[in-house]
Amino acid sequence: MRRNARLFCAGAAIIAALSGCSQAELASASSTPVAAPQIAETATDSEAQIADLLSRMSVERKVAQLIMPDIGSITPQDVAQYRFGTVLNGGNSGPNGDDFAPAEQWLALADAYWDASVQPLPGDEPAIPVLWGTDAVHGHANVIGATVFPHNIALGAAGDPDLIRLIGAATATEIEVTGIEWTFAPTVAVARDDRWGRTYESYSENPELVARLGAAMIEGLQGRPGDPDYLRTGRVAATAKHFFGDGGTEQGVDQGDVNGDLQELMAIHAAPYPAAIDAGVASVMASFNSINGRKMHGNEPLLNGELRGNLGFGGLVVGDWNGHGQVAGCTNADCPQALLAGLDVYMVPEDWKALYESLLAQVQDGTVPMARLDEAVTRVLRLKQQLGMFDGETRPSERPNAGRWDKLGFAPHRAVAREAVARSLVLLKNDGVLPIRDNARILVAGSAADNIPQQAGGWSITWQGGGDLTAEHFPGATSILGGIREVAAGSNVEVTFSAEGAGVPQTPVDLAIVVFGEQPYAEFVGDSKDMVFRDEEGLQLLRQYREQGIKTVAVFLSGRPLWMNREINAADAFVAAWLPGSEGAGVADVLFGERAPSGRLSFSWPATCEGNPVNSNEGALFPFGFGRSFGDTSPLAVLDETCDALSIDGGDAWFTSGRLGALIQAVADNAVLPDLRGAGNGITAAGLDRKAQEDARTISFAPGASLTLSGPANEAGWRIAYSVNARPGAPVTVTAGGAPLDITQGLSVAEGKGWREMVLTPACLGAGGDRLTFASTGAFTIQISEITRETGAENAECSF
Repeated sequence: MRRNARLFCAGAAIIAALSGCSQAELASASSTPVAAPQIAETATDSEAQIADLLSRMSVERKVAQLIMPDIGSITPQDVAQYRFGTVLNGGNSGPNGDDFAPAEQWLALADAYWDASVQPLPGDEPAIPVLWGTDAVHGHANVIGATVFPHNIALGAAGDPDLIRLIGAATATEIEVTGIEWTFAPTVAVARDDRWGRTYESYSENPELVARLGAAMIEGLQGRPGDPDYLRTGRVAATAKHFFGDGGTEQGVDQGDVNGDLQELMAIHAAPYPAAIDAGVASVMASFNSINGRKMHGNEPLLNGELRGNLGFGGLVVGDWNGHGQVAGCTNADCPQALLAGLDVYMVPEDWKALYESLLAQVQDGTVPMARLDEAVTRVLRLKQQLGMFDGETRPSERPNAGRWDKLGFAPHRAVAREAVARSLVLLKNDGVLPIRDNARILVAGSAADNIPQQAGGWSITWQGGGDLTAEHFPGATSILGGIREVAAGSNVEVTFSAEGAGVPQTPVDLAIVVFGEQPYAEFVGDSKDMVFRDEEGLQLLRQYREQGIKTVAVFLSGRPLWMNREINAADAFVAAWLPGSEGAGVADVLFGERAPSGRLSFSWPATCEGNPVNSNEGALFPFGFGRSFGDTSPLAVLDETCDALSIDGGDAWFTSGRLGALIQAVADNAVLPDLRGAGNGITAAGLDRKAQEDARTISFAPGASLTLSGPANEAGWRIAYSVNARPGAPVTVTAGGAPLDITQGLSVAEGKGWREMVLTPACLGAGGDRLTFASTGAFTIQISEITRETGAENAECSF
């Protein structure tokens, strides 16, 4: 049995095929037995039960079944009053407003919502239990202590459906520990432009591979239809998302447009859905994007005609975060069009009360036919029935896996994650330096080497990941450096570490391992205009060690293939490690030869910094399916390092799409606010939805507080999109290249007038410079969605 295999055996039964575990070992590692289903004996009985419940529900309760608020905006008392059918926790929502709430609080809140939803109602009206959904996209990673699996792009490189089923089963168990029943996963997007900020949520650019792996994840999360454990203990409801075209938008713009012949588009982007439906997926999430100009949340021909008609999906169609509000003629608070188009459940995080009231009125006045309302409610009830919620199901904390804190970050689950990491690594170059030999002296360098939040990526504890997260938010996790030290101890390898890696090593070194990569991001925040990786930390270290005669291994962390010609040229070996999650030791397993490199590219790798506009092997540096073995040390020709986009510093966009520019920093009197989020020294900056989820900030100033943004120096002015709900009660100033400018009057005029633009020019603010400082004498709050540098109006007056 190979190293760590006994631990690996403690997973589900399918692991026997992966590790050679005996049945005795599997039995000794087993946990809670699977509960026998208690559903009605026949399909007729099941439908009769649903029809009976529906017949006794009031119109008000029916409408509430279709409303899904976020836990950050409702209380158990709200659930008791309105009887919502579902709730969700967004990526930045935790119990009691705490993103970092311990697992015990998640379970306690699940109980509170459940108890509120089942309080008896007057007369014969049934009390319908509430269903909680969560984005467990790579493990139950919203919760501190959970196993964080590699993101889907890595699992695509591993390419093993059996391994993915096991990951799904482990994830389902950890979700159950906290009392939650439904996950908005897997993403079955076919990403065709790597500039898209959600590329790492896609298994592959290849529709067939996405279909195969997506179906496997669904089976792991839910069990297989017809099996005793389907949607029962150890399983949760899954969601195939996003139908359809999310990975095919023009220029990779998140929530953008997908244009072309419908059948050709479906052949690529809808291809994973038949397999997902055959796997019994409980729900499908509608996509934000448009198809030929029509938003999917309001696209009846595709939601009903294609998804339900031609593809035969009979389950629940759920919306995405306020996605209905993007439909023509709709707002977040008013959108009968989405329900009429085929949406069953509205995901409406904050505007739930207004949407509930408008939808109720539209049912009562006939805008929404009662038959359509009943159809959607029936689908909600059917999912709850399948989950056993009408058959003596107990409150969340009384279920078999609930409160089993030993199963959150369970050692067998971590072993599966480590295996997945090892299988996902793709060796792109090796001039004979890998595997690391016994008795070697190695130096590990790079800021990502001992950085668990960075290796976890987005959707890890918080929506965007990274930022002010630390290793303390990932208890039980292992950094890549930690894994290297662990494996090196068994090979008599001497390891030294330098995060900065500057200067000449103080002791002799045979090999330097440089770990570097993208900072975490999620969704539109990660959209890019090109394929350039502009952070040169890794490049400088690789070149420095080469000049010193030290062989190097580049370990690159990323959510997509990027133009890396310079780094590949500078390294003796180059490993695409993707976003490995909590188990960094899986990287070391391959570097030291404990595991052979078996990962194969599920996306073609770009040869130029412009990338492949539509992913294909044509013009690729490394084609789909490429990956070296240790034995393949064939030389790689020196790559062209020409890239015109490198001359663009990106300094004009200081804050857009919910993220600071790559060269921009926000500081509150020496307290750094990553991506203009967090609190320090009298400044509090929190996410705000303007056009998309948390694409803006609410910035609150305590008396005497100041906020400074700094970046590349130039002579341009600033354009700021902002709104003010309450005028300042004391002077507010802004400073750039000259004396402070009092903007109190302009802000007062803007009070209550919605989003406006503030233009600050050198004529009134002084020469541009490299920083912009806001200061408030009294308490004050402003909302900001965009800050950009602009030239051409240097002599104009400032405007508000």
